[in-house]
Amino acid sequence: MPEGDVERGRLVFAPCRTCHFPEAGAGHNNGPNLHRIFGRVVGSAEGFEYYSDSFREAQFVWTPELLYNWLAVPLAMFPDTTMMSLGVADARRRADLVAYLVQVSVKGR
Repeated sequence: MPEGDVERGRLVFAPCRTCHFPEAGAGHNNGPNLHRIFGRVVGSAEGFEYYSDSFREAQFVWTPELLYNWLAVPLAMFPDTTMMSLGVADARRRADLVAYLVQVSVKGR
């Protein structure tokens, strides 16, 4: 995974805000809150009830590398997802997005 830039990633995340919030305490929207996504079991954000079956049945933990790969083509891993994004095809932009989410997912923020 290439090294990403947090500030560019914040801008890449802008359209994601339609459905996701990365800040602690912001709650869920149409998608789950992404605060502290890394280290969390896929499909397990407390209080979010709208996961697809494949997300609910997934038994792995989000890592930056996994999210980076998934965001390339989200429907390839979870074809029944209700997420309306086709992903982030550009590798640099995707790395920037992951870098941003790593920063906002740091414990204590």
